Amino acid sequence: MHIVILVLVEVLVVIGLSRLVGLGFRSIKQPLVIGEIVAGIMLGPSLFGLVAPHVAVTLFPPETIPFLNVLSQVGLIFFMFLIGLELNPKYLSGQLEVAVLTSHVSILVPFSLGTLLAVVLYPLVSNASVSFTAFALFLGAAMSITAFPVLARIITESNLQGTRLGTLALTCAAVDDVTAWCLLAVAIAVARTGDFAGAVPTIIESIVYIGFMLTVGRWFLQGLAKHYQRAGRLSQLVLAGIYMGVVASALITELIGIHLIFGAFLLGAAMPKNEDLVRELAVKTEDFVLIFLLPIFFAYSGLRTEIGLLNRPELWLLCALVLAVAIAGKYFGTYIAARVSGINKREASALGWLMNTRGLTELIVLNIGLELGVISPLIFTMLVIMALVTTFMTSPLLEWTYPKKLIRLDLVEPESEAETEINLDTEDITAENETHPRSYRILVPVANPNSQKGLVQLAVALAQPAVGIALNYRQQAVVHPLSLIEFEEDYAFESTPVEADRLIAQRRQQLQELINTLEPPETRSYVHPIVRTSSNVARETAQIAALDQVDLILVGWHRPAFSSNRLGGRVGQILTTAPVDVAVFVDRGSERLESLLVPYSANIHDDLALILALRLLINHETCMLHILHVLPENRLNDELSYELDMMIEQLPSSVRDRIEIKVVQAPDPIQAVVEASKNVDLTIAGTSRTWGIERQTLGRYTDQLAIQCRSSLLITRRYSQVTAHLASLIPEVSNQEPTTQELRS
Repeated sequence: MHIVILVLVEVLVVIGLSRLVGLGFRSIKQPLVIGEIVAGIMLGPSLFGLVAPHVAVTLFPPETIPFLNVLSQVGLIFFMFLIGLELNPKYLSGQLEVAVLTSHVSILVPFSLGTLLAVVLYPLVSNASVSFTAFALFLGAAMSITAFPVLARIITESNLQGTRLGTLALTCAAVDDVTAWCLLAVAIAVARTGDFAGAVPTIIESIVYIGFMLTVGRWFLQGLAKHYQRAGRLSQLVLAGIYMGVVASALITELIGIHLIFGAFLLGAAMPKNEDLVRELAVKTEDFVLIFLLPIFFAYSGLRTEIGLLNRPELWLLCALVLAVAIAGKYFGTYIAARVSGINKREASALGWLMNTRGLTELIVLNIGLELGVISPLIFTMLVIMALVTTFMTSPLLEWTYPKKLIRLDLVEPESEAETEINLDTEDITAENETHPRSYRILVPVANPNSQKGLVQLAVALAQPAVGIALNYRQQAVVHPLSLIEFEEDYAFESTPVEADRLIAQRRQQLQELINTLEPPETRSYVHPIVRTSSNVARETAQIAALDQVDLILVGWHRPAFSSNRLGGRVGQILTTAPVDVAVFVDRGSERLESLLVPYSANIHDDLALILALRLLINHETCMLHILHVLPENRLNDELSYELDMMIEQLPSSVRDRIEIKVVQAPDPIQAVVEASKNVDLTIAGTSRTWGIERQTLGRYTDQLAIQCRSSLLITRRYSQVTAHLASLIPEVSNQEPTTQELRS
């Protein structure tokens, strides 16, 4: 009983630390799985055992390790089943001839270099009990592997799944995955029998079993898919049968002489790819496997990874050599093959970095090699470091080689003309400005299309003049409702490229339904939705705003999960990080825009509030604007009215006549604004200390006016005084947009 309790405590520590470190790695734009692997290494002799050896031995005594091994093996079996389940034939439909050549060369080159490296390493880090053939095969397989799951998630998070590069990378990785697992099976067979000749019967039996699973097994599983279509759900009885099949298939491949994981992978690959069946099966299986079992596997691997074994400079040089061979072999093999196939230099380079992703798949290979005794703990540690470095470097090198502004130009099949329009890069926008002024752009993050019609309707009101209003100068304005589908887990089924495409299409349809409800109907043609996947909504919103050169981000308020602050959470992050002007809309449900209130206190954020109010005033001829300048008691007028008069003089008389400026003295400015807000439809106020809306310490905002305001409220934060929000309506006014310096002069 003592051992069971200790194992449960170990599991508690492992899961908690893996989640914590994993989230830390996600914050630096790295896959969650890398953090979980690092967490496992931290629990081993490389850190925990080094810093507190007695505590480490007490927490992870040798007698508990077999229990962790059993749990990790169960986790690997079902994880490999999930990988096979997600290996969709759709990934093999794009540029297959190019992909087959590229993937096989990307395996052949690092495999060959790995075999040559084995000549150097074998006498230094191996022993006579291991045949050179088995050692060379394992080292070559370790150099050749690409982690298809990690690569697929990187492609999804980078929104590459709809591009030529993403399609080619997925196809290459899928072909690579199948080929590499076959090579590994051969390596295991050779390692268990001692030489290649002895492994021939095992290889033949493996081929027979693969043929059986892809014919008879697939035929039987097709019957399962038909049953699912009739039933419409996956019952516990059917699920039990599938899990029994996973375990049985794993046992068969183990008895054949390769490894448990191959049988599980093969059953997953043979499963019919009915979208609903695969989705439900993956969702029912993955949570327990990914949250509970896989971290135990990482901890088990970490307990066997001892970086302290690299205790001499020459060993670190060998480790650097292993890393260099792994990176160079995979990168140059992929790059050269891609260039020969006609792929341009930038895409070939990006493909090379993507194929260098090794991640968890590499860790599985290394653990098998260590269990069989083919590789020593020393070379195991070197290869674990190689797996981490090659995976860690993928995202930054991909961004450097293939930045997001180029990704948007590389869509294989643009969804629509509107989608094509938003994929203009900076050069296209510059060329557009040379011929005619750039369109006024508003980006509207929409978390829930079913409840944020008011937000999009306000954006349309800001962007376009009402029907029937004639201006001397008019420029096209565009509203981009932005819906970001956030994936919090690296290996979750919903973040696979095929499932991500389905979710994107579903969200785009929801946005289109929202657009179809906007009034008047003529404005709908100016509303072009953007749908993306993302691992960080605030960061992605800021990046899209910068790349698309939007003039304003209009975001709806939502209450953060762990705070009552209206300007906290993602809204606060966007206010803090977005490199453009931002407005936060607190919707009280009023659909009218007949009366506007701008409380003014002469700072750049109130300047933006006034400018946006003027834009609404110009766009809507029935709208009235009330400018309320609140002065403390016993303070004289600071001639602000004179400055406003100078700007208002530039407006057409039809607009000028609808502006009322009121200067009041009050001991409490906020209460004066709250009282005035009772009689208007929309109050527009800057993030100002005067209105109880300001940035304070620890990234927190206060929101006193947001709480007390009786009308809908638009809170503005100005980023740059260069942005001319009135230029697209009346160019003369844009030259007179007020700044704090002018208003205080």
